[in-house]
Amino acid sequence: MSDEIWTRAEVDSPCVKLCSIHPTENICIGCLRSLEEIGAWSTMTQDERRGIMATLPDRAPLIKTRRGGARGRRAS
Repeated sequence: MSDEIWTRAEVDSPCVKLCSIHPTENICIGCLRSLEEIGAWSTMTQDERRGIMATLPDRAPLIKTRRGGARGRRAS
C-alpha cells in the first residue's frame, strides 16, 4: 500500500471565500474574478484558467479605494 496522495494537475481556484461583488467594478472583492468567470470556472480549460489567473493582479487596484464613510463624502 502506498502513502502517496492522489492529486490533479489543475489550476487552483483563486477563491478565498470572501465573496462580494464590487458595485462598480463588477468583480469579486475576494478573488477578483467576474461573475461570468466564477460561474464558468469548473468548465474552463487549464489554459483559460491560467489566462484569468494572470490578469488578477492587475485587477486589485480597481477595488483598493474605499467608497463609503466620511472619507467617501469628503472632497479631495
